[in-house]
Amino acid sequence: MEAHAADREIERLMSLHPKGFDLSLDRIGRLLDRLGNPQDRMPPVIHIAGTNGKGSAAAFSRALLEAAGLTCHVHTSPHLVNWHERYRIGGPRGSSLVEDTVLAEAISRVAEANRGETITVFEILTATMFVLFSEHPADAAIVEVGLGGRFDATNVIASPAVSLIMPISLDHEAYLGDRVELIAAEKAGIIKPGRPVVIGAQEYEPARDVLIETADRLDCPLLVYGQDFLAFEENGRMIYQDDDGLFDMTPPRLPGRHQYANAAAAIAAVKAAGFGITHRVADAAMARVEWPGRMQKLTEGSLVALAPRGAEIWIDGGHNPGAGAVVAEMLADQEEKRPRPLVLIAGMINTKDQTGYFHNFVGMARRVFTVPVNESDAGVPNDELAARAAAAGLPAEPVASVENALMLLRDGWDDIDHPPRILISGSLYLVGEVLRKNGTPPA
Repeated sequence: MEAHAADREIERLMSLHPKGFDLSLDRIGRLLDRLGNPQDRMPPVIHIAGTNGKGSAAAFSRALLEAAGLTCHVHTSPHLVNWHERYRIGGPRGSSLVEDTVLAEAISRVAEANRGETITVFEILTATMFVLFSEHPADAAIVEVGLGGRFDATNVIASPAVSLIMPISLDHEAYLGDRVELIAAEKAGIIKPGRPVVIGAQEYEPARDVLIETADRLDCPLLVYGQDFLAFEENGRMIYQDDDGLFDMTPPRLPGRHQYANAAAAIAAVKAAGFGITHRVADAAMARVEWPGRMQKLTEGSLVALAPRGAEIWIDGGHNPGAGAVVAEMLADQEEKRPRPLVLIAGMINTKDQTGYFHNFVGMARRVFTVPVNESDAGVPNDELAARAAAAGLPAEPVASVENALMLLRDGWDDIDHPPRILISGSLYLVGEVLRKNGTPPA
């Protein structure tokens, strides 16, 4: 098969099966049974759920395992530019994106086993993950939940090495409920009887209580952030502490204070899964971790060339108020270290609390450009999104594209002593489009 054969196979499936989510385990269970239940032949699984921080936790877990000389597969969703990003296959030189021919063949095999029955494409792609990860040897598999937990297609994993639950806040209310404790109950669905559980930093006590109660009821070994482990900054270093002692480490390569807690959750989870993590390994992992599209700084590329000279450009796929809060905190830290005028370029989809997201940047952002989200049918029209930003108290202007926004800034920017700090954010679809147009897709 030639390059991008997997894309064509997925496009074919998209034309046959419904888009989106249909939360149930019946269909994928039936399909996996026909495939010989590959989910039962996986390496030890670190299963990750949560509203925010799942991807960072996966990235830290991968960095920790690889720094320890171990091989690991990684499943994340959604992708930014190419479907292949969802599947990293572990190898002796580290994990790499699955080869196109390998992915295309696996998808075709899974689709054939489905026999044309009703199923979502996400379920087929999740079954593909189980096939790939069961057929390629590795020391561990890191599996990120797609939506929720209890009825997510990944939740056929019967005995994970550890269930890691990251911060929970309101998101996907139409599917998961409109109170954090309801959402926490859905996320807690990945907790399995007697299997280790790690609970990351939780802003909302009711969510934390639900997770703890579930783990206790199922008699699970339990580690809770702030109680059994924690992390903090001291003298420019990251300190991780648990019952085994202290790690004094290089600060995480991923920017933002919230990444200390995310890194701590990953360290606790990898240890709880039975993998030995030394101080040297943890320190090396903090320096090498990477997670594209989440507070990623762009330094070169086609779009960067359109911005005002000397501009600092960040992209982030965070799209709910909780994610906006941690991004705003990170940008406030940047402002304290190196003051620059902040400009937002935002595009969002209609399932998100757009005004709640923008509220985080009141008093910080000098200007907002709103753009269409071309990669999603659910994109909010740019004029409507500008109205939501204005409702939050931000001066906003709708423009046709990120390119237009950057050129308008370049042509109108007259403060040569203070080039802008630009944040392009609000949707992973938008971030993916930016990385593709900039010529810097994830590798």
